[in-house]
Amino acid sequence: MTWMKPVIGGRAANSKRLLEELDFACDPLGPENMLIFGIGPLTGTLCPASAYYTVTARSPLTGILGDSAAGGHFAAEMKLTGFDQIIFTGALDTLSYLLITAEGVDFVECPDLTLKSITETTCAVRKQQHDPAIQVAAIGPAGENVVLFSTIVSSGNRVNGRTGMGAVMGSKKVKAIAVKGSQPVEIADPPRFLSEARALEQHIMAHPEYSKRHHMGTTMLMQDLNNIGILPTNHFQKGVCPYVENISGETLARTYKVKNKSCFNCPVHCSRYITCHEHQGEGPEFETLCSFTSRIGNEDLEYALKMSIALNQMGLDSISTGEVIGWIMECQEKGLLTPEDVDGLSVHWGDTHAISTLIEKIVNRAGIGAVLAEGAWKASERFSEKARDLVMQVKGLDIICGDPRGIKAYGLTYAISSRGADHLRAEPYFELTNRKKEALRRFGTEQAANRLAEEGKAALVTYSEKIALLCDALTMCKNIGLCMDVLHFDSAATLLTAATGISYTPQQVETSMEKCITRDHLINTRCGMTRDADTLPERFLHEPLVEGPTAGSTVDITKMVDEYYALHGWQ
Repeated sequence: MTWMKPVIGGRAANSKRLLEELDFACDPLGPENMLIFGIGPLTGTLCPASAYYTVTARSPLTGILGDSAAGGHFAAEMKLTGFDQIIFTGALDTLSYLLITAEGVDFVECPDLTLKSITETTCAVRKQQHDPAIQVAAIGPAGENVVLFSTIVSSGNRVNGRTGMGAVMGSKKVKAIAVKGSQPVEIADPPRFLSEARALEQHIMAHPEYSKRHHMGTTMLMQDLNNIGILPTNHFQKGVCPYVENISGETLARTYKVKNKSCFNCPVHCSRYITCHEHQGEGPEFETLCSFTSRIGNEDLEYALKMSIALNQMGLDSISTGEVIGWIMECQEKGLLTPEDVDGLSVHWGDTHAISTLIEKIVNRAGIGAVLAEGAWKASERFSEKARDLVMQVKGLDIICGDPRGIKAYGLTYAISSRGADHLRAEPYFELTNRKKEALRRFGTEQAANRLAEEGKAALVTYSEKIALLCDALTMCKNIGLCMDVLHFDSAATLLTAATGISYTPQQVETSMEKCITRDHLINTRCGMTRDADTLPERFLHEPLVEGPTAGSTVDITKMVDEYYALHGWQ
């Protein structure tokens, strides 16, 4: 516990391990790279929504710190094996899966699963082990073909999507990890722990957004972001989508949702099981829904649902896939790419046939797909500087579906995130709440609660990133712990003390998170990243949106980054 206490667990512990043991001169796809599956001290307990695990490595997509978290039931089952980290180094000679049960740990060769989908792999492992309840985290054909934005998928549909962790797993010839635990999770002070866990659950159930989140999950953001003029449309050229009603979370819930689904021990049940003709599956979340509708000019909701299911089965990150497609569409629209540059394909907004063709090429690294499988940023190196400027990325990672010109704290988060363009490193949801008095008390200015202001956003992001990391260390869902504002340093200290029997104070928890954030910054420095990378694409800095509530707004990112660095004491 001397090693673990300062980092708590999860993502924070993974980063510490990486910093201490990885040679950062390694090839991210070489055998020297580490691949770490990590959980924490509260995983699999009665702490609400403590169902996440984080996978960490040096990213092959960006070359810097890479990680991605997913919920479901894999993490809780992994906890019952007695391991808080599973670490891969080296590479296998034959495609295999790792099996961890009460009988021990072993690799099982599985050449018959070559290029099998996620569901085919999961079912085959369960059948071979004669256990339909065993939890499996697997890669699809994209991971085996080392597409740099390939994913790992567990519980059938829970995706470690970002930074190419599936490609690292594929480079090691690991098809899957199967876990079946038998060791109980021990709690040092059960009555105290239960009391705090129940209090958290009551806060969640009483939250004013509980019903909306239960009904639609994150897909509620389609209408919400459109209403404030920041829903990415035609590759961030617009922030208002004229056909949003056709592709909204409300329409999805009304037309295709069969029932709610939940991660382990979560009272919100925000995920959805859908049926769409012959297609069935879980999801999609907002990012996938937006990436395959407004972001690429597609108003066919059924097609987006089919693609969500297909991407999960093939093992592709929906955000990076959507960015590759949207980038090609805008470049062709502006005459910067020709059909001859894309295997003869003329790719127009909402062209579902061309989209499907491109995705098939990417998964199989066929033709132009071999170039696009490197991600939009690396692929753009083959073309003009104007084409390269149209890639919506930070540090090589594609920007999520929220236009920073109308959510300035999120813009700062994209810029400074240690894994590249990302909202989950801080998720500064507070700027959308209009809680001015609370903003003044907590961040020194009412403007921290004004989404169009830059004042106070460095303080907001600095606080929010500590809570975001705390969620990852405790393996709690950020949509609950952070966005519903139920997890704080004091409640975390109480939970940790009661669970482990080791004394934590709120100040110790906060200080630990601060040090872990600096550790991530140091990892990227060792990977060659400099402060110049903490910025946004030119579009967001100099091109104001022209319609909707965010019209006229751009982002002064330099000012906010300077304030952020000053708060951290970084140079």
